[in-house]
Amino acid sequence: MKKLNSCSYNPFFSHIYIEKAAMDYPNSHKILSRFPNAVRVEINHYKDVFCRGHQNYLFQKKSPCLILAVKKNSYVYEGAPVCQNFGNRHFYYTSLVMNCFYDCEYCYLQGMYPSANIVIFVNIEDYFFETEELLKKYPVYLCISYDTDLLAFENILDFVKEWLAFAGLHPDLTVELRTKSASLSVLDRLTPHNNFILAWTLTPDILRKEYEHHTPSLEERLCCIEKAIDRGFGVRLCFDPLLYRKDWRNIYEDMIKTVFHRLPADKIKDVSLGVFRVSQEYLKQMRKQRTDSVIIQYPYENDRGVCHYGKKLTREMISFSYNLVKEYIPEKNIYVWKETDS
Repeated sequence: MKKLNSCSYNPFFSHIYIEKAAMDYPNSHKILSRFPNAVRVEINHYKDVFCRGHQNYLFQKKSPCLILAVKKNSYVYEGAPVCQNFGNRHFYYTSLVMNCFYDCEYCYLQGMYPSANIVIFVNIEDYFFETEELLKKYPVYLCISYDTDLLAFENILDFVKEWLAFAGLHPDLTVELRTKSASLSVLDRLTPHNNFILAWTLTPDILRKEYEHHTPSLEERLCCIEKAIDRGFGVRLCFDPLLYRKDWRNIYEDMIKTVFHRLPADKIKDVSLGVFRVSQEYLKQMRKQRTDSVIIQYPYENDRGVCHYGKKLTREMISFSYNLVKEYIPEKNIYVWKETDS
């Protein structure tokens, strides 16, 4: 948070908007207690702030506000085709937080949401209830950190701790948490379970510096992964999205070799590979937000509504990375997104 605040006109979360319906939730009290100096503004509905017209996404990114809300209906959704299901038939995702600390230029959230402010739904119990209803029908594979980086929020929310406890009570549930964070102190407070996967997105530092603003370095992420492995967490490595530039072969070869020279390959649960891809509708909005972004303005091919590098380059990047990874990880444990999946 200190690193992020130094880039802001005002401190992060200098203003907190609170729905009237959210006022009495324990999570609201917990969050508010962590920002005692924030200006509090009572509102009727989070969309009155989050979805209002004429917002500037990039300006808000410099100093986002928090919005505490109560989610009503539809807490768990079927997984999208652009996401990997890792061989799980009943693949779902859920979003307790909308938007993220970090500012990755290629992030689809800027095409999905009209605001860079961060919405936190405080009624986590309703998410648990709906998940339990699904578990009465079949085993569930649930991703809880697609529309945010939930681990990066843990010092504020404790939601990861609650999901871990919930997963421990439901052996037919498998939870994946995707992250770029690197907080060693957070891991000390979390208790691992066999059905809870910490999945780190890894990016070469040269690309991170260009496109993943405010995110931890590769070295910082690797240190955090080492600790997660030592603590007994199931760890997934995500070389996804692979990002194109002219020297992509050299930089990804260097990164993959660095990763597996640092980490014990036999302690890695599995690896995912995929190129950058995004829906055409999201990309259209993203290009309006970042008119000078090289990565957003790249001439992607539109494949049935999903924009990516095109079949030839996609297969070349995947094949190259796959051949590097399989030197360390059994092929049965390498999951690949293909353009035909979309």
